[in-house]
Amino acid sequence: MKFFVDTADLGAIEELLELGLVDGVTTNPSLVAKTGQDLFTVLRDICRLVEGPVSAEVLATDFADMLREGRRLAEIAPNIAVKVPLTPDGLKACRRLVAEGTAVNVTLCFSPAQALLAAKAGATFVSPFVGRLDDVGHEGMELIRDILTIFRNYPNAIRTQVLVASVRSVPHLVEAARLGADIVTAPPQVLRALVAHPLTERGLARFLEDARQSGIRIL
Repeated sequence: MKFFVDTADLGAIEELLELGLVDGVTTNPSLVAKTGQDLFTVLRDICRLVEGPVSAEVLATDFADMLREGRRLAEIAPNIAVKVPLTPDGLKACRRLVAEGTAVNVTLCFSPAQALLAAKAGATFVSPFVGRLDDVGHEGMELIRDILTIFRNYPNAIRTQVLVASVRSVPHLVEAARLGADIVTAPPQVLRALVAHPLTERGLARFLEDARQSGIRIL
């Protein structure tokens, strides 16, 4: 499973790249706004840093303007994936952009039916939002299970990758991997938390103390 980091913070991306935890990046207008920088500057910098896909979201809601904005975003770098909402106009824009050779991430997916429509539109990625479903009393990971079951019924027809989004915790990420999702995008704090375990810290402290007491040294 690939790990995308959900941020526009270059420092966080660089840190996680050094740990081997970044296969791609997802951004949205809210994340870019937090940087206080120009949208295109931020996206260019991220694309120079990361070899994998970098999702950049359109702001328009109608087909014609989505298409124009999507084309403009795609000019930034070859690894840009244009992010469009799962609406009728978004699906139309997806079909056109994919036909033009642009990778498209269809976002704000909350049902298996919507995911199937994104796949029919030729989306490169579909982004189901598990955390937001949990917030309203639904089981977000059940949506991932249903989408993967449907997509696997049509291995020769559906090429769309399932990009699990709105990930709030390590259990979300682990469950997505267990189900066989293609990609998880998570904020930096969740990816950092993957490495942490109290028994690892306790064991390391014990080893170091034993080495200190016995005078063991390597350098």
